[in-house]
Amino acid sequence: MSNRVILLHGLFMRRPVLLSLARRLRSEGFDTELFGYSAQRHGPEGVLKRLHERMQVLGAGTHLVGHSLGGVMALECLNREPSLRGGRVVCLGSPIAGSAASRGLARARFGFTLGRSRELLHGGVGELPSGVEVGMIAGSHAVGIGRVFSPLGEAHDGTVGLEETRLPGLTDHLTIPVNHTALLWSSGAAAATARFLRNGRFAGA
Repeated sequence: MSNRVILLHGLFMRRPVLLSLARRLRSEGFDTELFGYSAQRHGPEGVLKRLHERMQVLGAGTHLVGHSLGGVMALECLNREPSLRGGRVVCLGSPIAGSAASRGLARARFGFTLGRSRELLHGGVGELPSGVEVGMIAGSHAVGIGRVFSPLGEAHDGTVGLEETRLPGLTDHLTIPVNHTALLWSSGAAAATARFLRNGRFAGA
């Protein structure tokens, strides 16, 4: 399997937030590439078109690692383009079952901040891409602005509820004691990501 990895950031973020994770994955032997986009300006169609084109260039077996909306985008891309499947996917705090916080923002008349990615965030991916090993790392430190706009359940990372990170067919699911944003800089999350990309499981060497 390829050692190439495309990293995708989340909503309201830019590529520099991925630098720490990219550095840690490179130290584990992976060839990393940062994929930047504007969820507000381009929306899923434009973003997924560019991601599709880039994955075609890199070739079969390219892995995807996405934080928050980035993980949702990664899965949506593979759902739409079965020919791109072959690598593994790690999501970091991604609301793949839909985001209560984003729906709460819309109810509070702040839905415009979500831009053209609003519907994808509201509903999630629906189902996971067939034949793809998908791992989810979720946070459990309940500090974040998302809980201001909507109840997130008993367990959450301040932005995404733990149940929003689950869908039937997940290969593995890991919860660590950090909040939503800190998943990007957690050494534990990075090490677990590297293990999953190598072996398809978070546990083990």
